[in-house]
Amino acid sequence: MPRTTSPTIDPAITIRTATAADIATLHRLATLDETDAVLMPALIAEQDGRAVAALSLADGRIAADPFARTASVVELLRLRAARIDAPARRGLLHLGRRDRRVAARI
Repeated sequence: MPRTTSPTIDPAITIRTATAADIATLHRLATLDETDAVLMPALIAEQDGRAVAALSLADGRIAADPFARTASVVELLRLRAARIDAPARRGLLHLGRRDRRVAARI
């Protein structure tokens, strides 16, 4: 009898701008990935509601959960970051400085 395979279901992926409320998540991802903290402003990628990767818009640093399949998610983060135009990025950088001050107090 021929072997059948069930279709692969891709998890839902959401990419959003990180906020001050995400600082602990950024630190968790950096710790898991054994890298330096992702600086704000940043983008966060979530799979099925769980943060699995982040990219700093300030310096391009990436932190990803090594226990999740994140190669394609990281590529999506890079594509999204590349689409943010310069004026919008400057506005996010301004917000990021405020969020970095919040993170320094935690």
